Amino acid sequence: LLLAEQMIYVATLYIQINALSVHIMDTRNNDMLNDARKILYKAIIYLEEIVSTTVDCPYSDLVPNWEKIANTPVEKRYYLVRKLGLCIQMLVDAFGDNSKWKWSFVEMRGRFTVVAKNLIDMKKASKDFFEPSSPEYDSTVLYVRLIKKLIDQSAQDYRDKYELSSRRIDDMKMAINFLLALRRIAIVMNDKDEAEELKKKAAVWKGKMEADQKSGRVS
Repeated sequence: LLLAEQMIYVATLYIQINALSVHIMDTRNNDMLNDARKILYKAIIYLEEIVSTTVDCPYSDLVPNWEKIANTPVEKRYYLVRKLGLCIQMLVDAFGDNSKWKWSFVEMRGRFTVVAKNLIDMKKASKDFFEPSSPEYDSTVLYVRLIKKLIDQSAQDYRDKYELSSRRIDDMKMAINFLLALRRIAIVMNDKDEAEELKKKAAVWKGKMEADQKSGRVS
């Protein structure tokens, strides 16, 4: 976790150097931004080594990973995720809407979303979320709301990438996996209505993917 934090700090410095270049010389420093992009990937990889790269799996599979960071409070994990997410957004904004990295950022954000999701023990969180007397209540509520938002966005991002750019079946499968990960959260939080809605949505997306496969509209 400490190595990931250090990478985020360095990437932030590089992004700020670019901001100064734009402000003073009206020129974007692509070298600094590319270095920041690589460093942020390193931060994500450090976190992946702790909590895995699995988008959707039974929470019991993640217990050994959670044990590695059992002494790290939820609040600290939450702020680490917030910092990494903010730094990624700063990088995306610095490159601009027409960047050649536009669609590759979908992967970066997706991998970030996965580690953000896997960093929190959802079995424990599902209890603390509804227990105001818990010392981790506030952090847990904020964290769960954040990862639900991130997962939903990553699902849509991969769907958009599939529809508007790649037409790769792997991208659509990834979008569906994110929906299933979101459904798993709804189930553990006992939100039956949302779980059912997400189940139907995933089925619709899968049907679309299979129809595209049959028509040969995918690569």
